[in-house]
Amino acid sequence: MAATTHTVTNQAPPLVGYDVFTSDRALVEGVERHLDPALLDGAREHLSLLGRTAGSAQAREWGFLANENPPVLHTHDRYGNRIDEVTFHPAWHRLLGKAVSSGLTTAWSQPGGHLRRAAGFLVWSQVEAGHGCPVSMTHAAVPALRTDPALAAEWEPRLASIVYDEGLRPASQKAGALFGMGMTEKQGGSDVRANTTRARALAEEGAYELTGHKWFCSAPMSDGFLVLGQTGAGLTCFLVPRVLEDGTRNAFAIQRLKDKLGNRSNASSEVEFDGTWARRVGEEGRGVRTIIEMVAATRLDCVVGSAALMRQAVAQAVHHATYREAFGGKLVDKPLMRNVLADLALESEAATTLALRLAAAYDDGSEQERAFLRIAVPTAKYWVTKRCTPLVVEALEVLGGNGYVEESGMPRLLRESPLNSIWEGSGNVQALDVLRALQREPLALNAFLQEVGLARGADHRLDGAIKGLLTELADLDAIEARARRLVERMALVLQGSLLVRYAPPEVADAFCASRLGGDWGSAFGTLPHSLDLASVVERAAPRDNQALSGGS
Repeated sequence: MAATTHTVTNQAPPLVGYDVFTSDRALVEGVERHLDPALLDGAREHLSLLGRTAGSAQAREWGFLANENPPVLHTHDRYGNRIDEVTFHPAWHRLLGKAVSSGLTTAWSQPGGHLRRAAGFLVWSQVEAGHGCPVSMTHAAVPALRTDPALAAEWEPRLASIVYDEGLRPASQKAGALFGMGMTEKQGGSDVRANTTRARALAEEGAYELTGHKWFCSAPMSDGFLVLGQTGAGLTCFLVPRVLEDGTRNAFAIQRLKDKLGNRSNASSEVEFDGTWARRVGEEGRGVRTIIEMVAATRLDCVVGSAALMRQAVAQAVHHATYREAFGGKLVDKPLMRNVLADLALESEAATTLALRLAAAYDDGSEQERAFLRIAVPTAKYWVTKRCTPLVVEALEVLGGNGYVEESGMPRLLRESPLNSIWEGSGNVQALDVLRALQREPLALNAFLQEVGLARGADHRLDGAIKGLLTELADLDAIEARARRLVERMALVLQGSLLVRYAPPEVADAFCASRLGGDWGSAFGTLPHSLDLASVVERAAPRDNQALSGGS
């Protein structure tokens, strides 16, 4: 066969060998905007190092291998003893080890920790999203544990360790520990108050014995789990160690691993408790209140994780269009393709900007910012995670048939994209949570309106959207049936306010014209043609940001 038939032309090279952090201008600018200037140099260096690793060919290979070799459950050893162990491909351990060593579980103990961690989580999740589950659970467990100072003193240093110490041993013998969570049950789903797991108090103070099941238990090879169970006083939070202090394994029967659409590198399991030893966390009957801050932190990770998927999809699409030629020129220079890419870039930047604003609010910790988070987190979780799937679909289409092939990595992004909208409460749960905050916590609405009001007068389309939102908020008729519509408007107004204040004029103009001004179609690529779309696409290109290192 003639060798000339195997000459490869007009194919984009792999998007590897770049800095995932510094090439993301919206992310870099968000870190610089919200972080204490005294912390910036160290954060830049740390995030750029992580970004270069994330953009390496080796890390890309780890992501592929972890997904092509999903976890395997071993319920018994060769002699018939129950062991309930899950084994992972070495690539999974490398991904998880890098996440831990990069401080993605240490936010609560460092100044500016939440912002730096959110930026790092957004960077590293672009390599592979599944291993982010135990990272997120471990990070989010801290505020629940702090309701019991003794438990926090025992466990928080382990969770904040930057040493990944795999294997089932007593946590006190390990250099670092990870946490999982088990709340949902087969009869209840998001309705955790319907849980049937029973907790019986033991003679030891604070100790209980659990009997029941969990329909979704995350990261079953973790060292500890926060779970919910019923006592005589009602739903209560418990800490279930995987291995007891004497070295014996707790009763933790893994019945099966879930066969999921995506997120395949991560072990999601069904577990049975039968005489399982547990330690109460918080007061009896106050389980939801105890665990609610953990839920809020994981919901923010859903926002950050979706922003990461969006960014990687946009980076791949712009990269492909920059190299691919059709009809006499580069795809990126074709007006219609430029419109599509710019539209995708707007959605991605709006998600990243909002995610970082929420992380910065965690670091601030003031009453005003806590009130803002109460309503902004479920609002952002609802909208950003909802926008992820259509964006990834459109980005995949930019690559054409190449994007539909597994080797491109785009199908993996697509399978992953619906997860964050479901995890930690699906769309309706988030919308109803926003309604609860509106009805019961007036400080939350005031904080939200003050935030969006910071941009009033800067763009007439934003001003009109704020006025329309206030009209919606004043109308309580059939409010539950309108909850999704209302929360969508809240999210768009919040994103618009942030972009008007912080993004380049061409980005803010395009966002307000389309998302708030109504000059937009029903699919990506329908922006007004008069906008500066070339600048929007150029900003989203995955290349090093020279401004970060002082270049022009």
